[in-house]
Amino acid sequence: MRKAKGGQAAPVYIGDQTRGAGTVRTLSEQVALETRTRMLNPKWYEGMLKHGYEGVRQIEEHVTNTMGWSATTGEVAPWVYKQLTETFVLDPEMRARLAALNPVASAKVANRLIEAHERNYWSPDPEMLETLRKAGEELEDRLEGVGVAA
Repeated sequence: MRKAKGGQAAPVYIGDQTRGAGTVRTLSEQVALETRTRMLNPKWYEGMLKHGYEGVRQIEEHVTNTMGWSATTGEVAPWVYKQLTETFVLDPEMRARLAALNPVASAKVANRLIEAHERNYWSPDPEMLETLRKAGEELEDRLEGVGVAA
């Protein structure tokens, strides 16, 4: 499609009929809206965490889907990944909560955010990237039982 359009990507629109008459937004607008109203909204993620294991899996699924939108459309703004990283991985208390409830999904969240950087969907500053990588390693170690008292 991009080649046929002379190097221009075809716009992607989302129809939202969840409330009232409905709204049509660009994909980038919809991703930003969902990120703010769900993933970065404490009421939403705290509600997910009340569901324990499954709630953390849902958070991980949203991160994975966000990366999928980047891969297929390139319509996810870099700030989305930065905010997800700060909220779910760089905050030590949140990282510990996620890992306690679902160690596999919590490690996947960190790995997806690192992968998003490696695919050039966002560029954290070197300090943030190093902290993200260390947090990811910590989650992997926890998953594998490394450093956990028997």
